[in-house]
Amino acid sequence: MAIKTMPEKLKRLPELANNLWWSWNPDARATWRMLDYPLWRTTVHNPVKMLHEIDDETLKARAADPAFVRHLNKVMMEYDHMMGNSDSWFVSNHADLVDKKIAYFSFEFGMHVSLPIYSGGLGILSGDHIKEAGDIGLPFTGVGFMYPQGYFRQKIPSHGWQESHYEHLDMEKSPIELVRDENGNELIISVEIGDQTVCARVWHVNVGRANLYLMDTDVEQNAPWNRELSARLYGGDVETRIRQEIMLGIGGVRLLRALDIAPEIWHMNEGHSAFLVLELVREIVAKTGCSFHEAALQVRPKAIFTTHTPVPAGHDAFSFNLMDKYFGQYWPQLGLDRTGFMNLGAHEESWGEAFNMTVLALKMSGAANGVSQLHAEVSRNMWQSVWPEKKEKDVPIIGVTNGIHVPTWTALPLEELLNKHLGPDWMERHDDQAMWERINDIPDEELWKIHMELRTKLFEEIRSRTRKRWSAGHRDATQVLTTGAFLSTRALTIGFARRFATYKRATLIFRDPDRLKRILMNPHAPVQIIFAGKAHPADDPGKHLIQTIYNIAKSHDWGGRIAFVEDYDMHMGRYLKQGSDIWLNNPRRPREASGTSGMKAALNGVPNLSILDGWWVEGYNGANGWAIGEGIDLDDPEAQDAADAESIYRLLEEEIVPLYYDRDRDGVPRGWVNLMKESIRSNAAKFSMRRMVKEYTEQLYIPAMKAE
Repeated sequence: MAIKTMPEKLKRLPELANNLWWSWNPDARATWRMLDYPLWRTTVHNPVKMLHEIDDETLKARAADPAFVRHLNKVMMEYDHMMGNSDSWFVSNHADLVDKKIAYFSFEFGMHVSLPIYSGGLGILSGDHIKEAGDIGLPFTGVGFMYPQGYFRQKIPSHGWQESHYEHLDMEKSPIELVRDENGNELIISVEIGDQTVCARVWHVNVGRANLYLMDTDVEQNAPWNRELSARLYGGDVETRIRQEIMLGIGGVRLLRALDIAPEIWHMNEGHSAFLVLELVREIVAKTGCSFHEAALQVRPKAIFTTHTPVPAGHDAFSFNLMDKYFGQYWPQLGLDRTGFMNLGAHEESWGEAFNMTVLALKMSGAANGVSQLHAEVSRNMWQSVWPEKKEKDVPIIGVTNGIHVPTWTALPLEELLNKHLGPDWMERHDDQAMWERINDIPDEELWKIHMELRTKLFEEIRSRTRKRWSAGHRDATQVLTTGAFLSTRALTIGFARRFATYKRATLIFRDPDRLKRILMNPHAPVQIIFAGKAHPADDPGKHLIQTIYNIAKSHDWGGRIAFVEDYDMHMGRYLKQGSDIWLNNPRRPREASGTSGMKAALNGVPNLSILDGWWVEGYNGANGWAIGEGIDLDDPEAQDAADAESIYRLLEEEIVPLYYDRDRDGVPRGWVNLMKESIRSNAAKFSMRRMVKEYTEQLYIPAMKAE
């Protein structure tokens, strides 16, 4: 079913719907609410689906409504100006480099809930990166996979053990477009993977000024097992993973060649795409007949690598036998023998020597970075063996701390408040620290009123989700209570939402249950905790953590003060990071490379209660939140858990809860609001994606563009 034919005055609605720019532009978002608000809600904010399902009478009514037409025309003028890219930061500051294209490869991209091809932090970061790159005018192209089944939908039965359900994405009703060749046929690229040729069609996503191309192996040219190669994100065994990574790296290069896109810079976001450097070398060897080493000298200065994982086991590594199977016919094309090829990625793993994708990326890149200053330090120590001749401090891995896309993650009511007090152009200047000094000029009452509104929206969304599942017969009474029906609108609310991996210690706060109960059930100063997040489908220890918390939430002993919200996604993430009172983060230091959920909370005036790990080492200033454990590392994990739990309890009892409930006659907690203001003032610019992408541009992209 095609998008309905639009009345003349609404003819550009499909164009707007098919560029995700609308999702972070308030006026553009308002267009869809004004068009048909009930449909906007039932389609879960998917304008493309709306334009398929909207009735003709509604379209006629909006076309006859002067106010709506006027609003749409205003939005499209803003859209056209944005797409014109005449006054963006990059064009204004680096006009001589606007033709130097950047290709950015990532396994996942989290841009909007209507395109569920992301699982968590890495994908959200990639989505924010490509949005901001377009916002500031970088000549930026993303490359990844189109996962028809996306990442799994989480269901928690009454026994609490996570179940994974996959739903097939309706391509016609998604903000994507099939790429065709000059004859109107599907553009097909192919890659030799072992002894088989695997084909992929290509989907295009408009992300503001930036472009994203996604490969999809579900085509008739492929055998059934190859059609499934890109079906799911992070699905399958180690052999599926290497085949996916061959497709992403080698296939991604061939995709750009087929589109006649010639990048100057090749940016690998994590090691999943590192095979791309081999394909670039192969092209040069085939074209010029030069040696591998001569070709590599041309590739390295143009390759950039970002590592995200501070845990050795988190880096992809493949056995030499598996590499033989899939690259035995490939390495001769590079001008290498087996030994020379294996040495490109050879690394001693806990289970033996293997081909490590991070080692390959580090050896074949001209520049590399970690995603926080602490993570860069950890990475220099972890990967010193790649540069045995260098001292650890001289290992060439710099730190570029992550950031968040401010237009995406700022709550609309807060954005309107900032328009009033910082000026209507504050969003264009949001990486200017000096501008944020004026946050203290906002009256306490106004900021607190906005926060109360966002809290109410959070509770309403949780209850709405629960009500829908109950009405559909997907909940028993116990599950209804477990997912938040007893949450109080007045209790201090702690938010904890992230991937459930063991190092994130989701259950740490329950270490002393009796003490925690006393904190939560204080009748004069109640506290409640909302948990959300998914465990990887193959991560049973992570699932066990979810089950533990779910069973606690289910127990009447906790008085409804614990809730677990299932099927966490970007949509629910906004509500939690904007409507919680405190954002809790307690990973085992230093395993949190950066983390960005706390940045989103801080931007919205939600203070962090966090371990001094990742970004919080740089963000915490003593007045904008709380540090768990004060950065003290103990050798004994059990002792560390005990010390960190004690720190959480003490901070809640002595500082956090008293400050939150200290209200004046107007019901405003002045001290708490000052804390909220400091959270915004100190973090908004410093941890913005704009700051981050500008740092990538100045420190990594431009030097590579100018390298000979």
